[in-house]
Formats: sequence, C-alpha cells, structure tokens
Amino acid sequence: MDPAVTAFFGSPAGVAFLHRLVLAAHFVMTLVGPCGIRLVCLLLELSGLDAYVAASYGPQQKVSAAMEQSVVVFGKEERENLKAEMPCNKQITVCQDETFHPGICLVAIEPVSNYILLEKYADNRSADEWTRAMVSATEGLAVEIIQSTSDEGRGILHHVQEDLGIQHSPDLFHVQHELCKGTSIALANLVRQAKQIVEKAAQRVSHCLEKQANTVKKDASLDQELETAQEQDRQARQVLETNVQQQQQVSQAIREIGMEYHPYDLKTGGPRSAEQLTTSLTQHFAEIESVAIAANLPERCLKKIYKAKRVVVEMISTLNFFWLTVQTKVEALSLTPEVEQIVYNHVIPAMYLHLVSKKTSDPTHRSVLQKLSEALLAPALSGSGPLARLQPEEAHVIERVAGECAHCFQRSSSCVEGRNGQLALHHHSLHRLTDRKLTALTTVHNFFIQRSDGTTAAERFFGTQPRDLFEWLLGQVELPGWPAQKRSLPCRKKFLPKFSA
Repeated sequence: MDPAVTAFFGSPAGVAFLHRLVLAAHFVMTLVGPCGIRLVCLLLELSGLDAYVAASYGPQQKVSAAMEQSVVVFGKEERENLKAEMPCNKQITVCQDETFHPGICLVAIEPVSNYILLEKYADNRSADEWTRAMVSATEGLAVEIIQSTSDEGRGILHHVQEDLGIQHSPDLFHVQHELCKGTSIALANLVRQAKQIVEKAAQRVSHCLEKQANTVKKDASLDQELETAQEQDRQARQVLETNVQQQQQVSQAIREIGMEYHPYDLKTGGPRSAEQLTTSLTQHFAEIESVAIAANLPERCLKKIYKAKRVVVEMISTLNFFWLTVQTKVEALSLTPEVEQIVYNHVIPAMYLHLVSKKTSDPTHRSVLQKLSEALLAPALSGSGPLARLQPEEAHVIERVAGECAHCFQRSSSCVEGRNGQLALHHHSLHRLTDRKLTALTTVHNFFIQRSDGTTAAERFFGTQPRDLFEWLLGQVELPGWPAQKRSLPCRKKFLPKFSA
C-alpha cells in the first residue's frame, strides 16, 4: 500500500476514521439493510482496508455481535429515559398483525408516529398471548390504547374486544381483498372465455363469407349458414360486452367502498354520518352481489362476498367511535360556540383531507384534496376569524387536538404490513432471526430511521429527541485489531495426463 495511506491509518485520526467506517458498514449493511457479515468482509477486501483491519469472518462476526448487543442496550436505556418526559395519558391507536418466518412474530405499531411498540416471537397467536405481549410492551408508558386496527383474526379480535375492551377498526384492505378474491378471477375467466367464443364466431362468419365468394351459383343453404353464424357472432359479442360491463361494475363498486369509507366527504369536505355510510356501503355490496348472482359465480365466490359484508357492522361502529372521540376531545377544550364550530366544520376536516392527500397515489386526486383542504382551512386562518383572536398557546392546543382527532380514524394497518415486508427481507438473507437480532432491528427502526422532516419514530412518539444511536455505538463497539500476516496460497498439485499404451 501507499506509505502515505499506511501512515494515515497508523495515526490517531486514521484509526478513528477506520473505526467509524467499519462500524458504519456493519450498521448499514446488517441492521439498516438486509445484508450479511460476509459482504462487509468483501467490502473491506475490495477497498484494500483489509491491510489495516482484520477482514476475515471471525473478527467481523464479533464486531457484528457486539454491535447488536449494544443496540439492544441502547433501545432499553433510551426507552426508559424518554418515557419519563412523555406527556401523561396519551391516547393512541395501534395497528396489530402477525408475521411468520417461520416462527410467529407479533407486531404492533402506533401508526401516527410509526413507533414499534411490540415486535417479538411468540409460541402462538392466541388472545392470551397477544394480551400478555401488549401489557409487557406498554408497561411504564403513559399511554391509553383506545383503538386497534387489524384483520379479522380470531385471536386479535378477542384480545382487542374482550381483553382490552376497546374499539376494533377493520382493515379496509382485507375487506376489498376478500371482494376481489371472490369476484375478480371468476369474472376475468368469464371475459376470457367470452373473447374466445367471439373469436371462433368471427372465424365461422369469415369462413361462410369465403364459401359464398367461391360459389358461382346462389345456394340457399349457404345463406342460412351465414345468417346463423352472424347471429351467433352477435350473441357472443353481446355476452362479451355484458361480462366486461359486469367486471367494470364490480371493480368500480369495490373502489367506491374505499372512497366512501371516510368520516368526511372527499368531494365536499362535509361530515358523513353513520346513516349515510350505511346506505352507501349497502348499495355497493348489493351491486356486487347482484352481479355475482347474474354471472352465476360459484358458491365459494359468494361466500367471500358475504364474509366481507359482515365487516360492514364494524365499519359503521368505527365511524361512530370516531365522531364520539372527536366530540369528547373538542368539548374538553371548553371553547366558545363560535370557535367550536370552526374547529368542527373547518379545522378537523381540513387536517383529515390533508392526511388523505399525502397517502393517495393519484397526483390529480392529491391536488384536488389539497385544494379542498386549503379552502376549508381559509376561514379559520383569516385575520378576521375567531381563531385570530386567540392567544398563541390556545391556538397551539386547538391545532394539536384537531390533529389528534384527524388521526383517530384509522382504516388501514399498512404500516404493519410494510414492517412485515422488511422483516421478511432480513429473514430471507439470514434464514433465521434471533431474538437479539429482532430487538436490534426494532431499535434501529424506532431510534435511527428518519422521515423527510428529520424526525425518528421515537421522537414523534415520546415528543423528545433521543440520543444519536450511531454516535453512541462508536463509544461502545471497538475496532478489530490489525490483520495477521497473509499466508501464501497453497500450491495446486499438477497432475500429468496418463496415456494408455
């Protein structure tokens, strides 16, 4: 190596830089990303740093193990430090789900902050196991779980409704997924079969026309054959058109269920009552059922539709719970009637529509929602409005409570589904996640990963910025020693070919 480079890595500054670089490689590749220790070794070898630090698997495995253990210690210490400064009686919603790799892993996330409350392996996914795990996960935290969003698993349902006695909000994705499983494949098969019939009918018509063209004398039987083929072609095209319309009708109804399942109308920003939601959901499900019956879909398809329809009761209950929670939170502020109406009719719906706009993937729809949100918020922010006459502290409290109300309506557990996908990547690369590894991954998610605003999940959940995890690790995990002298590669034996006489 270059003597200047060797001199640098032999200096205190060079050793400190090499220390940071090696730990950064381990941290990013094995904890933030789903790579392994051997790739860290390969990085050191290809970069030439194996001349200054032991790059074989053994020393680097010790670094990785020490780092994981230190990350686990950091997570426990920081949780204890931050929970002491946490506001009391914070009401939260949790999103819960199970994932398998292949052992059962229980996952619970607070969706507003994306803070992982629970991520541990369990013997089973029964209600008792869920309850014990959640009690342990929230021990010492000044939080009150008022709602859970999840699928319709029996264990989770019993845990939420019976053990915790809180509101269960169904995951909209699972409702729409059941409807798609019950209709999309079957209707697509009907469309595909109808297209094949149309193609065959069109071929028969072409064949008849060709026979007529090749016949000199007029033949009544050929005319009759052509007329029959044309009638069959017309009927086949009509059936295809009907099947395509049914397919589009069901797809639109499923999309409309997602558009309607909001506490506020996405077109006007007005509040949606339980009666209005019941009417619209009943209409969409009736439309899907009528298409399924008219298309003679199999019984298994109808069962999936009925399974999804049973969740409508919980969807209505969730909307009622939302309005009751909003009323309780706003009335607790003891506002004047004028300010209270502004909060009900403008501030909260504007905040909710803004949240929806950030989640939608359609840029046109996003722009419409953002403009509607700004239009609703304009009267509240005007200089002559009632909010302008409030003290800054009072306005800040109203904004915080309105934000809590807007976040209260949780119809998706997508944060848990996304986390399960990340865990699957780590498991796929390692084939096994130990309890220490899993805890370390949870700590990195909570205390290191940042959103675009620079905040971590722990900062958003506790309200206080945690210590820098990586800087703390630099003082805990040591750098491996200098590498041993490289041994020469063994000479390969050369075998001379043997020729027969």
